[in-house]
Amino acid sequence: MTTFADLGLSESTLEALEDVGYEKPSPIQEQAIPPMLEGRDVIGQAQTGSGKTAAFGLPIIEYIDPTEPEVQALVLTPTRELCIQVTQALRAYATRKGADVVAVFGGAPIRTQQAQLKAGGHIVVGTVGRVLDLIGRHSLVLDHCRFVVLDEADEMLDLGFLEDVEKILRLTPNSRQTALFSATMPPPIRALADNYLYDPEHVKVQSATLTVDSVEQFQLTVKTADKADKLVEVLEAERPDQAIVFVRTKIRTDQLYKKMKDRGFNVKALHGDMSQGSRDGVMLGFKGGRVPILVATDVAARGLDISTVTHVVNFDVPRSPDVYVHRIGRTGRVGRAGRAITFVEPKQEKELEAIERHTGVKVSPWAAGAHVEPAPIVEKPRRHTKPHVTRNGDEDYAKLIVAGGRAAGIEVADLVSAVTHAASIDGEAVRDVKVLEHFAFLSVPAAEAERIAAAVDGERVRGRRIRVEPAKV
Repeated sequence: MTTFADLGLSESTLEALEDVGYEKPSPIQEQAIPPMLEGRDVIGQAQTGSGKTAAFGLPIIEYIDPTEPEVQALVLTPTRELCIQVTQALRAYATRKGADVVAVFGGAPIRTQQAQLKAGGHIVVGTVGRVLDLIGRHSLVLDHCRFVVLDEADEMLDLGFLEDVEKILRLTPNSRQTALFSATMPPPIRALADNYLYDPEHVKVQSATLTVDSVEQFQLTVKTADKADKLVEVLEAERPDQAIVFVRTKIRTDQLYKKMKDRGFNVKALHGDMSQGSRDGVMLGFKGGRVPILVATDVAARGLDISTVTHVVNFDVPRSPDVYVHRIGRTGRVGRAGRAITFVEPKQEKELEAIERHTGVKVSPWAAGAHVEPAPIVEKPRRHTKPHVTRNGDEDYAKLIVAGGRAAGIEVADLVSAVTHAASIDGEAVRDVKVLEHFAFLSVPAAEAERIAAAVDGERVRGRRIRVEPAKV
């Protein structure tokens, strides 16, 4: 068995790992730490929850010189939540080394962050926009930055940050060591790596070992009106250490939170309409173990990487199989077992079947105390069905244009859901989704673009029919 000592880490770092309770390296740590310690650029392909923060954080800690006051390392994150999470982890790793870690992100007073940077900060963890802002104000100087990490690069792409990421990279020394971590590798991310990384070592951890294989999956057929009662029954039977209950909308999140609170559960809600201060308070309470049950929307739960989550409950079936995999990946972290229970309304059986095809696992009926070994699905011949398009990462892509955007209340998730359902296309084959005020764009495999556009054209999204056609090049 490989140990952290085998990877070449110093005694002080090994002591810091012992302090935080790390016993053995995860696969991504085992593969990424040695080349980073050798000074190599690294591309790490791994999902959230694989232990990637330590994979890039520990080598950085090794080479930081606490006696030098300059910023020596920069970690870019797509969201505020992930920024806070990464900062907390790096501070834990850096305690014995004496390195300072400063978090910079939007939604917080910039003057406070400027003061923190002026006082020191060997490692800066920041969201893309705030980092650029601080550079423009000459509060963040990267002349001596030896390490740059792009964390969850594919999410930066989805959020439209890639151009700003490139601006930041161009302001760092050419001699820097660069690491790029991403769950998927769409062409724009590959191009970014080609342009800004030098002869990188490519390490990859298959997502299946991080999610499906380490999570027992169950499903419950429940009428809409009975779902809250059934949730009480499930939580009382399962007695989770910590659970995240996923709900599709902000309004339903608040409604369920109030019902559960009225029934005596120690529960908090998390969604995008809450103030940033309220969201931070809820997340800190949940991460600290003071809140055992969190009712959350998908967007609000981004960046939650908590190893103590034992259960995920899909109170609402996810909009796409990809979202399902992302949700259940919140439990079963890095070798620990987890349990995922999905409530399925009678009209949602087809959505469950799509999830089972996507994961390759038959989801078992739930009963109190039930345990399962994931059973692979035996695919039956299907007739009169549309071809199911998946991505192989190498095919050409074509852009589709959608008449409808933010003004109609359309969000990225709505479009991905509409495409996956109407065109029988795997969610991972939908790329580069951008929603503007009155239009939206997305990319799909070029060979199927005409068929997909025809299938989705006329579908209802947010109560209105959308028009979809291939973009004229």
